[in-house]
Amino acid sequence: MNLVESEYVELKKSSGEIKEGIISIAAILNKHGNGELYFGVKNDGAIIGQTVSEKTLRTVSQAINNHIEPKIFPEITAERFNDLDYIKIRFRGTDKPYYAYGRVYLRVADEDRQLSPTEIEKLILAKNIYMSNWDSEISSVESDAILDETLSNFIKKSKLAGRIPFGDLKKGEILKKLGLLKNNKLTEAARFLFTNEHDIEFQTAVFATSERLTFLDINKFNLPLIDLLEAAELYIRQKMNWRVEFIDFKRVEIPEIPMKAIREALVNSLIHRDFNNPKGNEIAVFRDRIEIYNPGAFPPGLTPDDYIYKSERSWLRNPKIAEIFYFSKDVEKWGSGIKRVYNECKENGIKVSFDFLKTGIVTTFWRRVSYNLEEGARSFYKVSESGNTKEMEGDFGTISERFRNDFGTMEHIILKEIEKNPRITAAKLADNINKSSRTIENYLAKLKKKKILKRIGPKLGGFWQINKNYYY
Repeated sequence: MNLVESEYVELKKSSGEIKEGIISIAAILNKHGNGELYFGVKNDGAIIGQTVSEKTLRTVSQAINNHIEPKIFPEITAERFNDLDYIKIRFRGTDKPYYAYGRVYLRVADEDRQLSPTEIEKLILAKNIYMSNWDSEISSVESDAILDETLSNFIKKSKLAGRIPFGDLKKGEILKKLGLLKNNKLTEAARFLFTNEHDIEFQTAVFATSERLTFLDINKFNLPLIDLLEAAELYIRQKMNWRVEFIDFKRVEIPEIPMKAIREALVNSLIHRDFNNPKGNEIAVFRDRIEIYNPGAFPPGLTPDDYIYKSERSWLRNPKIAEIFYFSKDVEKWGSGIKRVYNECKENGIKVSFDFLKTGIVTTFWRRVSYNLEEGARSFYKVSESGNTKEMEGDFGTISERFRNDFGTMEHIILKEIEKNPRITAAKLADNINKSSRTIENYLAKLKKKKILKRIGPKLGGFWQINKNYYY
């Protein structure tokens, strides 16, 4: 039998150390919500035994009951190993913070650290945030504020993922089944997810160096959360370095940072942010790194390591919003986001870090390929063809010239303009290209019909997305 002290397990030589043991119970509960305490075991895991009687067990039980608040109901048992008796206590609780002898402690590694009044206040505040279901409450927004195209795209995606069994119903019935419509009013989750009746945005920038000094590009997107995720991902796609390889005569594009990790980080930044905070989410592209920031806080007492290396359960700050992203399979499963980001980066040799700021959380992906500062564009850095490898320079962030031969000059020009500014309007396109609005609308319709071009969000406030699979 091997016992080791950890953030979940505390070992004591005897029940004579009951006060220290009780402090450990409270500290572990405040960190993880469950754990074990052993009496009759040295801190190196060696069982030395102790006298165990009904009176001993009763004394331990009464001490825990008298000195831990709120009350817990642990499982206390007498155990035996190699003719040595010892006491095992298993405990759990979700009503944190727990007080031991009137003070609050938090488990850090195998030690119990007393919290300051300010830290206790933060723990209580975080608990209230994570236990509330604010996003299921009724908002003041009417159901006609729902953007039909955004909702329709979500339903199609969720049905394709096999996570909702309906979709052929009227809008109101769909919203009710999703728990997003109550008393003919949208819930707070529906307001943020499918309407423009909010001020949550992604602020984006590309900086010329590794510091926040000179920027090459600055923008912001204020869209329904469903569309905001797509806009943020597209922005990073356009600002990242990519390489191209020809494998079995098929062109394969490979990003410098795996897009699965990027998208996971973006989803996390939306579903875990503090929606009471008016500050926007941020994407910052530097020469050496890409940062994704959200104004939120990590669950009280937990760190990224608890999710990467352990099996910590998910705490959902915004449960209904998270559920909707789960239906569309943007969330794979609860509590796996950080671990999936870490594992994806590890498999691809990318360094990633998760840092806590006073104002929020930032996920940083460290880049391996330098940025083209003059053009603000990505570039090829390897082409492998029939086993031969050669280095190439070139603008990999613009439409391939080969497209002109396949699809026509005007379509090519339109896509060039859209790539420069995905939020450009048809009227502005017509002005830039010196064509009539009707002509531009016809070309846009053709591009959408060919599935080369897709409109994300409404006509006002939305953006264009180009499907690279059709022009590379």
